[in-house]
Amino acid sequence: MDLKRKLARLSSIGPGGKPVATAAPSEPVAEAAPVASPPAPEPEVRKPQDPRIAALRQMLGEWSQRRVTAAGRRAAPPPPPPPGPLPAEPRTTPHGVVHIAERLLLPDHHHGSAPVAGACDVESALVASLALDPRLAGVDFQRVLYLDTETTGLAGGTGTVPFLVGLAWFEGRSLRVQQLFLSRLGEEGPMLRVLAERMAGSSCLITFNGKSFDWPLLRTRFVLNRVPVPSELPHLDLLHCSRRVFKHRGSGTRLVQLEEQILGHRRVGDVDGSLIPDLYFRFLRGGSSAALTPVLEHNANDLLLLAALLGELVRRFRTSRGEEEDPRDLLGFAGVAMRAGDFERAQTFAQAAARGGGTVSVEALSLASRLSRRAGDSKSAVDLLEQALTSARGTQAAPLHLALTKLYEHSLKDLERALHHARLTMTAELPEEQRHRISRLERKLGRGSGENVLALGMPPRAGL
Repeated sequence: MDLKRKLARLSSIGPGGKPVATAAPSEPVAEAAPVASPPAPEPEVRKPQDPRIAALRQMLGEWSQRRVTAAGRRAAPPPPPPPGPLPAEPRTTPHGVVHIAERLLLPDHHHGSAPVAGACDVESALVASLALDPRLAGVDFQRVLYLDTETTGLAGGTGTVPFLVGLAWFEGRSLRVQQLFLSRLGEEGPMLRVLAERMAGSSCLITFNGKSFDWPLLRTRFVLNRVPVPSELPHLDLLHCSRRVFKHRGSGTRLVQLEEQILGHRRVGDVDGSLIPDLYFRFLRGGSSAALTPVLEHNANDLLLLAALLGELVRRFRTSRGEEEDPRDLLGFAGVAMRAGDFERAQTFAQAAARGGGTVSVEALSLASRLSRRAGDSKSAVDLLEQALTSARGTQAAPLHLALTKLYEHSLKDLERALHHARLTMTAELPEEQRHRISRLERKLGRGSGENVLALGMPPRAGL
């Protein structure tokens, strides 16, 4: 109930502001009396006011005053940006006029906690392992081209136009950022030819979701504008690498999320990507050119993030020591290293992740056990699984029991323990498979000594 209703109830005033009628006490009807002159009116006696009413009136007054004060302090909405020059200057090229914005970042430039020039120090063999792409092992990462586009829509297809193509490459250890801007629709040819020239001098393309979006879209624009499609370069898509490494965080792998969580960089005043197409269309309809400045800044930040993220991923993958690292990331690196065939590195990461405890520890110990079994050390594989069982919760335990029963049966030849774990694999395999496994183990034990059979409470077979 709000304050006005409380005040109305206490002062016997209805919500609509009308007095509330009160019933008078019933009295006996007196006999008719002779009419006499009316008595003199008695002075009106006022009833003392309820103190609650005074308190509520004061509260209402203070509340109204706070609203007036807050309205006065509330900032007015920011005015639209004043008309200004297009944040990209026209530049004459052999192919025509192209609007270009360009900047050079010095070697000591950082994006969050990561130095951008760290991307110059990556080893191609480690990048190939991270990307699970052996073709990247021979790439010269001093000559790679970072690429990110801003488009008129997010759905792709022939109706989507990349109106801003952001490029970045290293000159020594300085990063050159060049953005090609389409000032009018239908004039993509010169911009695409400049892009083709830059690709021809590069060793590799690095994008984020570029394999699924940016490059297929650009390839379509080359065809539609009758510009020869450049020879496809080796392509490193950092989205795929990030998903494999950071999947255990459970917080998503959008570019801005990685920027905040991995590099510690939080953008201030960044334009939302979903608003970028509308800003461009407003510009085409005669809106202010200055409104596109945040779009170019957003694109430039994405390019810096690509270089910084590549350097940070390789740096963490190179060290494999695990000091002060998130156990979830260590587990992700262990899985990537195992898939890449780098079993020693995978074992190092898995054991470091196991020290983190909890669910991550169980998964890390299970992975370390598989690596030990692959190396032929079945005893260590069993010890790691037994250690994982002490921390397993719920359905985590059944797969561990299944792995243990296989190890005890086939590697260590301990059928009693194998049968014990086989009876605990309910959610890790189909009921028919579990029954078949238990029956097989019981038959094997039945062919053994009578001591083993009696130990399991089974009647000895004839002849034992």
